[in-house]
Amino acid sequence: MVADLPILSLCVWVPLIGGLWVVFAGSRMSTNAVRNNALFFSVLTFGLTLFLWRDFDNNVAAMQFTEKLSWIAQFDIFYHIGIDGIALPLILLTSFTTVLIVLAGWEVITDRVNQYMGAFLILEGLMIGVFSALDAVLFYVFWEAMLIPMFLIIGIWGGPGRIYATIKFFLYTFLGSVFMLVALLYLYRQTNGSFAIEDMQALLLTLPQQKWIFVAFLLAFAVKVPMWPVHTWLPDAHVEAPTGGSVVLAAVMLKMGGYGFIRFSLPMATDAAASLNGMMIGLSLIAIVYIGFVALAQEDMKKLIAYSSISHMGFVTLGFFICFEIFSETGSWTGAVMGIEGGMVQMVSHGFISAALFLCVGVMYDRVHSRQIGDYGGVVNTMPRFAAFMMLFAMANAGLPGTSGFVGEFLVILSAFKASFWLAFFAATTLVLGAAYTLWMYKRVIFGEVTNAAVKTLEDISMRETAILIALVIPILILGIWPAPLLDMMHVTIAQLVEQLSQSKLP
Repeated sequence: MVADLPILSLCVWVPLIGGLWVVFAGSRMSTNAVRNNALFFSVLTFGLTLFLWRDFDNNVAAMQFTEKLSWIAQFDIFYHIGIDGIALPLILLTSFTTVLIVLAGWEVITDRVNQYMGAFLILEGLMIGVFSALDAVLFYVFWEAMLIPMFLIIGIWGGPGRIYATIKFFLYTFLGSVFMLVALLYLYRQTNGSFAIEDMQALLLTLPQQKWIFVAFLLAFAVKVPMWPVHTWLPDAHVEAPTGGSVVLAAVMLKMGGYGFIRFSLPMATDAAASLNGMMIGLSLIAIVYIGFVALAQEDMKKLIAYSSISHMGFVTLGFFICFEIFSETGSWTGAVMGIEGGMVQMVSHGFISAALFLCVGVMYDRVHSRQIGDYGGVVNTMPRFAAFMMLFAMANAGLPGTSGFVGEFLVILSAFKASFWLAFFAATTLVLGAAYTLWMYKRVIFGEVTNAAVKTLEDISMRETAILIALVIPILILGIWPAPLLDMMHVTIAQLVEQLSQSKLP
């Protein structure tokens, strides 16, 4: 019976419609009824994505669960969706994270609860739409529509500087996306009237054409990752966003830049990516090393984790673009698969770890109403259970073997060795820097004497908060100890992508 349902469409539209229901009908409900409705729709969506996982065939590289309906017939625009081994893990991450966000805001959010919960549900549907769209116009609509609920989440429930942070976030991401739209319209003309992403990937363009297309996509996706030097909006957005906003921003929205590179830039402008890979590797290493040092200087916990995210996402882009360097050095594409898989594992792992760290900061902020590291110290004396959870997440962020944070970084560094010792060396500095800024923050916040009166009166995490953190501990440890299910899910799709990269796109 389930097999006959349009499961992928349900994954997109259940949270969208549920979010609208919570927003509009929620004004006539009690606060508890709003929360229960939001939890129901988020859990239902997560359950539907589990059906996708159950029925997904790891041995098929082609798109699965495809649906295609005419949308705007005169321009051959279709409601065309489907997923492969690259999209599925990100969809699972999205639906899982949304359940935790709803639970995290259960008692904390008391103002406009229906709008808050509804905004996250709508955002969830739009993000799943981005990962499943196979029509360029549909992709662009979902991509831009995401800005609206995120704009409202930061602008309404954010901190004192939320207006500045919101406008900066919107302008950076929106202006970058305009260049992507121009590139998509150009590709539409080159395909003689098709917005199908598959048709755009099959185009044979000259190298100058590819370079313009690549740069246009780069301006959109680099902002979203974000890559240096277009990263400055992220720390401001994280600092001002409510806890749920920071979680979804770090866990899912940043991954859309990486997804864009692997879905559009690499297969559509392969030769341009090969010729510009030195620039991409350079920008990635700057993010890994320089931003790691910037994180060391932060006194605001949210800012430190935000800069940590930029540094860790540098591994994603390094893994994606190191493949061309590996081929030029070894004459083989074997290591390229490992690099791209490492980048993908890093995206998923970072989603869990960053969500956990921002939730931990949220737990302390809800009690002390400060994010400054200097306002804490000795938290372990009053919150020992919380301190144990945060220790695990801090270790995972530092890339401790046995946690998910190690697997992606290890695969990328290993693939970088195939290209150059020095590339691997600079990439590996994150193991030192990540441990330095994460554990230094942990030491100053958790250990030591209690110097703040507010810390003396802290109560340890509740059963609800404990359940949320346990839900994040499980995937972090499972992926760290047994990453095979995730690697098997994406291997065939990435192998096919590498096969496409090995073939020139020049006419």
